[in-house]
Amino acid sequence: MAKATKITDKELKELQEINAEFNKRKAALGELEMQKHSILHQVDGLNASFSELEKKLVEKYGEDVTIDISTGQIKEKE
Repeated sequence: MAKATKITDKELKELQEINAEFNKRKAALGELEMQKHSILHQVDGLNASFSELEKKLVEKYGEDVTIDISTGQIKEKE
């Protein structure tokens, strides 16, 4: 077989297309990871807010009650 010095134009085009698609997918994964990071921070903030409110409610209504989150009704724990 003769020694080739360059791949065919068709091979080059296919190689470039696959590489471009691969790079797009890597960038998309990076964007998703950034979104995930942002959402995790938001969840942490919500958890902190929930804990803070829970503490205030316990101080006001006591530890021996449950609060119906749909209606706000307070019931003694059984």
